[in-house]
Amino acid sequence: MITRGDEHVFLGMRFKIKHKKIEIRMKEQLEECVKAFGEDLSKKVSTPASKSLFEVKCEEDDEPLCEKKKVLFHSIVAKLLFLMKRVRPDLEPSVAFLCTRVTKSTIDDWNKLRRVLRYVNQTLDDPRIIGAKSFVDMFVWIDASFAVHANMRGQTGGCMSTGLGVFHAKSSKQKINTKSTTESELVGVSEYMPYNIWAILFLEAQGYKVIRNVLFQDNQSAILMQKNGRNSCTGNSRHINVRYFWIKDRVDNGDVLVKHCPTEMMLADFFTKALQGKLYHLYRDVIMGYEPISVLLEAMSIKERVEDKKMSEKNVSEISSCKTEKDSTKDRQTSLYLRAPRVLRRS
Repeated sequence: MITRGDEHVFLGMRFKIKHKKIEIRMKEQLEECVKAFGEDLSKKVSTPASKSLFEVKCEEDDEPLCEKKKVLFHSIVAKLLFLMKRVRPDLEPSVAFLCTRVTKSTIDDWNKLRRVLRYVNQTLDDPRIIGAKSFVDMFVWIDASFAVHANMRGQTGGCMSTGLGVFHAKSSKQKINTKSTTESELVGVSEYMPYNIWAILFLEAQGYKVIRNVLFQDNQSAILMQKNGRNSCTGNSRHINVRYFWIKDRVDNGDVLVKHCPTEMMLADFFTKALQGKLYHLYRDVIMGYEPISVLLEAMSIKERVEDKKMSEKNVSEISSCKTEKDSTKDRQTSLYLRAPRVLRRS
């Protein structure tokens, strides 16, 4: 069926085009998940998950769900996975973790699902908003949490934006164990960057050429390794598989510009851990499209200027200190010379 105008329905998604932005809603499907759970979900929560989201209790401290609840748990998580990818990227870390528990769900997992649904119940009317300032610039954030899972594997988080909201996001457990935070960051970039390349090729096929593709990272060591490859590896990182350095070729070809991003402004941090408080709501507003990404970019620019000023003042202070020390050394030498016997002065 062909529809025209500013409102469309496709695969349960309700699209509304407004002021060059797209609002997407799937309220009915979210309500189905809430009703299917069959428990009171009226209690208010500030985030969809607590800090202990990735913690898995041992068998002695937890017990598996009964068969009926196992089936219901699996069904609701699968529905949330479908919804999360389309209209609720703010649920990504929680749902991504619950997906790893569908074959071995326990009472603790049931409680975590209950909290997610309580959050969903109080945000049923929240739309996802996507817009673009231009298709010339694309911004990518990639981050990783080191050894946060029970098997000591890390969590990769990544997202992309063209100005308003994120049009793609991912949160997933890493497929290998790593030995350091830097290595986790490198593996995370290797896992997420193919989505960025696909997005650029897709836009080019639509007639839009991305000129500036900016990758934000908050780990300076990982940035150096991505730019310089093995030349920036120390003895602790020589073991890293060469396939995780393929991003260096992209940097050398000018396909991507790697920039440092302060940790407190790393948007992908939202997808690597269960954030709480003001930081969660700030990132959520940007991810859901309620605030433009310029909120973060401007804050990063201000912080860089402040740090540059501090560094400049520090350098001036060090130069001044060195000059003072040099002058005092010269004065001491002159004093020693004047106090020395005339015979020694002649020699």
